[in-house]
Amino acid sequence: MTFTVVARCARSHRLGVVIATRAPAVGNRCPIVRPQYGAASVQLIADPRQTMLAGRLLDLGYSATKVLAELQASDPHIGRRQIGIVDSYGNTAAFSGKTANGFSGHILGEGFVAMGNAVVSQDVVDAMAEAMRANVELDLADRLMLAIEAGGNAGGQEEGQFSGGIQVFGSEPFAELDLRVDLKDNAIAELRRIYDWFRPLIPYYLERVQDPYIEREDRWRARHLESIGASSS
Repeated sequence: MTFTVVARCARSHRLGVVIATRAPAVGNRCPIVRPQYGAASVQLIADPRQTMLAGRLLDLGYSATKVLAELQASDPHIGRRQIGIVDSYGNTAAFSGKTANGFSGHILGEGFVAMGNAVVSQDVVDAMAEAMRANVELDLADRLMLAIEAGGNAGGQEEGQFSGGIQVFGSEPFAELDLRVDLKDNAIAELRRIYDWFRPLIPYYLERVQDPYIEREDRWRARHLESIGASSS
């Protein structure tokens, strides 16, 4: 009951996941990113234990294909799962179990997996994959947001999307971006609103790690947005 992109940027080596679904709080159950090692999502009928196992295996340096094989071998209910994985080299692997309603399937792209289950049609997955391919010049976070919007615009789930999330990690052990919408009508639009507001602060919070005396985020934001406006005028 979910549509998702799991990806790695070949330029920056960032890793990320974007996801949307009908059920609440999807960001708590399905996606996982292990910085510098890989990213995954276990969905359809989510099992957070399998999500955690995927993370541990990625930490061990397992390839995407090997992680998928281990998850399939260890899960007696594998037919009720959909899994997408990308590893530290951009290799991808995926499995799509059957769903009783709608389409279930995936596309393996260059450095990404686009997948969806219980969505209105294959168009949802195709649209996400096309958005990823068409925007390779953008930062990974921007590509992921455009991809989930494309999936929603292609129909998403018939009942709508009420939760979603986006995670992006760089070289640090903490997320550069980790935003969630746990329960909201049109969760993708709400995720976009929060994303657009927060995105300018990503460099601020990275800088604050090294400089605990940096000015408050609202003042930093105002000053930098003013400088951007001045340079573009």
